[in-house]
Amino acid sequence: MKKALVTGGAGFIGSHLAEALLKKKYKVVVIDNLKNGQLKNIEQLLDNDNFTFLNIDIRDKDKVGNLEHDYSHIFHLAGMADIVPSIENPDEYYEVNVSGTFNILELARKNKLSKFLYAASSSCYGIPDSYPTNEKTDTRPQYPYALTKLLGEQLVMHWSSCYKLPAISLRLFNVYGPKSRTTGTYGAVFGVFLAQKLKHQPYTIVGDGKQTRDFTFVTDVVRAFIQAAESNVTKEIFNVGSGSHYSVNYLVELLGGVKTYIPKRPGEPDCTFANIDKINNLLGWLPSVKFEDGVHEMIQNIGLWDNAPLWDEGKIEKATKSWFQYLGD
Repeated sequence: MKKALVTGGAGFIGSHLAEALLKKKYKVVVIDNLKNGQLKNIEQLLDNDNFTFLNIDIRDKDKVGNLEHDYSHIFHLAGMADIVPSIENPDEYYEVNVSGTFNILELARKNKLSKFLYAASSSCYGIPDSYPTNEKTDTRPQYPYALTKLLGEQLVMHWSSCYKLPAISLRLFNVYGPKSRTTGTYGAVFGVFLAQKLKHQPYTIVGDGKQTRDFTFVTDVVRAFIQAAESNVTKEIFNVGSGSHYSVNYLVELLGGVKTYIPKRPGEPDCTFANIDKINNLLGWLPSVKFEDGVHEMIQNIGLWDNAPLWDEGKIEKATKSWFQYLGD
């Protein structure tokens, strides 16, 4: 039986991935420090004989190093997200996203892995010159979160080259779906908007709302991880996107409700749109969930955002003060 380690497996994408791997008859070990992940995301898996949860922080070199050495696959999804906290606490982001990745890579060297998968971020492209953006595009991270995720990816690719580690990095574009994080700092648009919809408050649209995002449904992302893991491909970086891009105004139209506008933010692209030809050509992967269907499923699960922070213009202005201070001209 194949055995997978999923770091950050109690988080949004990681919990979906752990469940999918169990269905494919993997033994699954999840490690998570539960700072962003939540036990409720994996509670339905805890009674499965092929599932193990360990409360471990990837920064703890000793605990990571003492994990078993019989994994066939490692899926490294643990990390710190969000822009503003990375500006205010770059040291923590470096420790988790870079040093933590180093620790997991050193664990990987002790295993006879079939594949190491890294969850990279499309934020590494910053504000690209062309769309759809392919993997050869220059990387221009605009803030510490983006930089530290890119540094983690560079570590993975170097370990793949130097130590012959069979690794693939997936640059994920605007992932959304059930179980996405509902707590913490001001961040992803779906979490903000769904809480506002639930409480019948106006949607706080940044700028004119014409900016577009490559919203990619979580089940498509999980399928990309598994296809990459089970392929013979290695030492490659792939974009994972929806194959299209959609405006924030269109998202609000699908959600329905009153809207208000807040100032455009520096360091954000007007468009994110992945060129996915490479992953299609080499892995045969294509997304399958239409944006409208994905939004409908989010609305069907809107109760999950009952305890999520409710953001209004004033709270957002206060929360993003550092954003404008450091990323503005």
